[in-house]
Amino acid sequence: MNVHRDTTWVWLNAAAVSACILLVLGLLLLITVRGLGHFWPTGVHEFTVLDEHGHRSRLVGQIRERERVPMERLGDQAATLDGENGLVTRVLVKSGNRDLTGQDFRWIVEERILQDNTPSSMAVLEREEWGAFFGNVIGLKTNGVLLKSRDVWGDFQRMLDQSRQLRDEVYHLERGEIGSINYRLEQLRLKEHGLQLAGEGRKEPFEAIELERRQLQSSYQQLEARLTGLNEAMLQNSVVVRTGTGAESDRDLPLAGIIDAWQPNAMSLTAQLQHFFRQLWLFVSEDPREANTEGGIFPAIYGTILMVLLMTVFVTPLGVIAGVYLKEYARQGLLTRIVRIAVNNLAGVPSIVYGVFGLGFFVYTLGGSIDQLFFSAALPSPTFGTGGLLWASLTLALLTLPTVIVATEEGLARIPRSLREGSLALGATQWETVWRTILPIASPGIMTGVILAVARAAGEVAPLMLVGVVKLAPALPLDGNYPFIHLDRKFMHMGFHIYDVGFQSPNVEAARPMVYATALLLVLVILLLNITAIGVRNHLREKFRGLET
Repeated sequence: MNVHRDTTWVWLNAAAVSACILLVLGLLLLITVRGLGHFWPTGVHEFTVLDEHGHRSRLVGQIRERERVPMERLGDQAATLDGENGLVTRVLVKSGNRDLTGQDFRWIVEERILQDNTPSSMAVLEREEWGAFFGNVIGLKTNGVLLKSRDVWGDFQRMLDQSRQLRDEVYHLERGEIGSINYRLEQLRLKEHGLQLAGEGRKEPFEAIELERRQLQSSYQQLEARLTGLNEAMLQNSVVVRTGTGAESDRDLPLAGIIDAWQPNAMSLTAQLQHFFRQLWLFVSEDPREANTEGGIFPAIYGTILMVLLMTVFVTPLGVIAGVYLKEYARQGLLTRIVRIAVNNLAGVPSIVYGVFGLGFFVYTLGGSIDQLFFSAALPSPTFGTGGLLWASLTLALLTLPTVIVATEEGLARIPRSLREGSLALGATQWETVWRTILPIASPGIMTGVILAVARAAGEVAPLMLVGVVKLAPALPLDGNYPFIHLDRKFMHMGFHIYDVGFQSPNVEAARPMVYATALLLVLVILLLNITAIGVRNHLREKFRGLET
């Protein structure tokens, strides 16, 4: 009877674990399908719709989803419908052309669709502003003059490639050379102000600063003239797009504002796959647009990985030192037990409390003091007295410190006492025993704590909202300007990006695919970081396997 009861509990536990695994896999599958589906070239439909008053209208767009709803939810619009069992099917259409219609999405009842066509000439134009544009490309213009072309779409693609090259050149010029000059000019201004605050009476330092400033301003003027020429060249060309059935619906769109264009209804499977991977690459390599609902998330990926790496650099030595002291050096008594209880309790403190502590201690106290001592020339504008990469990394290091301490102690506890006694008997000091014998063998267990710390830190959002993360960062915290890594800069984070796009976006429907795509990428980044740490741990485990026993 007892055996049967034990077997029952084993099977119940196995069923519970299996259910959890299936739920996790189902969630990952949902995120993957909806996230990757955002990059697939969805076909563009041309609907002829009958409204509740009997009037026909034309609607162009992509089908986002279908759902069965009770007729009561449609209100007056259901007056002329005959639903089956009181239910009707409605379709959510991404209509685009927000600058013309004022909306991105529109619900239409499937029973009122008179005609549904997918013309091969229908194009999708991805723009920097106002979202996607749907229409037929019918002509090209240069300086307002309509060009004669036998292959409008082919010529349009070539002109669009030229426009992309100009846009990339403008981007690198603004972010690279011009950005570097602006940064150096600001450093000169702060240096000059610092000399004035210090009461410097000599003219030579000010003359040297002024000479360098004039050289930088001369270079800036040359780059600005070049930038103006590039912008003028970008504005020369435009494309004529027909949104309706007549010439009165033609629109001129400047190529400078068009990022990409494709005809999804005319694509082969190979072309669709090429488009899919190109859009996926742009998503992970470009900056966001349109309040983060369009474009890529490269700054968020960059900021997340850099912050986690800095956090790991801070938390690993602190956690290992604390764990080694508690296990190897501290006298095992009431005080040590109290310290261990406190460490375990810290692991359960809500993360937002760490954020409040980081804001009060790191940002306002330490950061404010650093500004007073070393960056007084920049005051009242704070340098380290505001949220930034350094304070965010330190806050998350404190958040994950208990995990590393406990893992270090557990790793040290697994080492047989005979190894310690043998090392001491051979004449080694306690420090040499710990450093050369104990820590190498315990390193796999320590890496387990680091893995858990990385996994938690990469997904935390609440404390970062107080100590450095922002919706959109104008510059990356790591660039080519001295000192290259700018710990005082604010940064973007993938977890906060998901929160911002999913809950703070003015256009929820347009932002929903970005939420799934970013969530999928965040899971992959955490998985990659963990796999790297697990690989290091397994290497150490194999290296010291024979010494543990």
